[in-house]
This record gives sequence, structure tokens and C-alpha cells, in this order.
Amino acid sequence: MKKDQSTRISTICLIILLFFVNSFSLSAQNLDAYHKKSFTQGADTLPYRILLPKDYNPNTAYPLVLFLHGMGERGRDNEKQLIFGAKLFLNDSIRAKYPAVVVFPQCPEKYFWGNTVVKIVDNKLILNFPDTSFFNVSQKLLTGLIIQLKKDYSLDEKRFYIGGLSMGGMGTFEIVNQNPEMFAAAFPICGAANLIIANRIKQPSWWIFHGEIDDVVPVEHSKQMYDALKAVNADVKLTLYPNVKHNSWENVFREPDLLPWLFSKSL
Repeated sequence: MKKDQSTRISTICLIILLFFVNSFSLSAQNLDAYHKKSFTQGADTLPYRILLPKDYNPNTAYPLVLFLHGMGERGRDNEKQLIFGAKLFLNDSIRAKYPAVVVFPQCPEKYFWGNTVVKIVDNKLILNFPDTSFFNVSQKLLTGLIIQLKKDYSLDEKRFYIGGLSMGGMGTFEIVNQNPEMFAAAFPICGAANLIIANRIKQPSWWIFHGEIDDVVPVEHSKQMYDALKAVNADVKLTLYPNVKHNSWENVFREPDLLPWLFSKSL
């Protein structure tokens, strides 16, 4: 009896182990659907991952989705930027309903997506945004990448979308600021920006997200940007998550209306 019980336990453990191994392999295989590529401009290189629609047809014009990662995913491994958000666009039903070219670029370690001056005072992150906008290396590379993507793929230029989290949320505001007529919709998550740019970035539809008790990027940044965009008659809405800290992107990726909203927008 003990031997039979031991055999059953061993079998169950083996099944569980195989389940996790298969799940891990499936996850890795799915992320491999994001092809590794890089864009080079002069002496600088921007790694990126790109997911094409299933049965990509060069005679069909597809929306472009750009997603900008946070500070912790910077580097050159061309992998870390897929940690948050990538699986959302891999969902089979999503890919079938919203065929699009989805791109996750990776910011070099010493740069930012946005024009952000970061200081740490008393263990708190202090963010400042200069009144004068300027192109840094990562922004130049990202704009160059978009131009290259338009050459390489069949894209619907009336349906370019951009979003990002934390540093990528700040970058979302700034990349739209530098390309004010390019995007139809933008969704910054726990981001921030200089309010002075509100009138310049009013063309896209905006959906701003933030956790109400964010202990890294204060929620006031999103509230103030929402008010500034409202003041210039932009199409903007704000979703705040009670009792949620900096990881509000986990809530955003579960928003049932996010992708219907996003892909409904066009210039």
C-alpha cells in the first residue's frame, strides 16, 4: 500500500513538473514570436522586438503599436523590455481581433525615453521636466526607428498608437510632443510630463492611468496632466486605481476596454 501511494505521489509530482516545464516552454516560445531586431543610426543602436500579425499581408495596412518600458528594463539584451505588457498582445483572440504591428524598443541604460531630470532626496524620487524640449539619443533612435518601420512594413499611418509605463509613460508624453501629428491615441501609465506641452500634444486621444498611492511617481503628475489636456479641449480620460502603488500597469493590462478603445482611434 505504501509503495502504491509513493508511486501515485511520484506520478503526480511528475505531472506537475511537466506542466510547469511545458508552461515555461510555451511562454518562451510565445515571446519568441517577437522577433529580435535592432535599428542603427550613426554610432548608436536601438534594440527592439517586433510582433507581426498572423498571416502578415504586405498588401494590408496595419496599425502600429509602440510600447515603452520602464527604467528597470533598460539595456541591450533585447529581452527585458518584454517583461511587462508583451503577453497582452500575444493573446490569440487579441491577435485575431486586432491585427497590428507591435514594437517593444529597449532604451539604452544611461538614457531616458522622456526629458526627465531625476533626483533622489531623502529616499524620494524627485522629477523635473525642463521647459525646453530636446532630443536625447534614445528619442532620436526611436523616431528613426518609426521612419524605418514605415519603409519596411505596410502600416496604416492614421492608426499609430503609443503607450508606456513609468519612464515609458513619461516617454509617451515626450515622444508625442516631438511628433505631435503622428499618433492617433496614447496611453501613459504612471507617467509624468511638463504641463507646458499640453497644447502641443492635444491631437491624440489620451487615456491616462495611475495608482492613487503610487510611491515612486506621485499620482499628482497624471492628475495635473489630465487637467492641462482638458483645458485645451483634448480627448482625454483618466483612470485612477485606489490602493494601488507604482505597479498600476498590472491593472491596466486587465482593462477590458483598453484595446477596443485604442484600436478604435484614427486620425
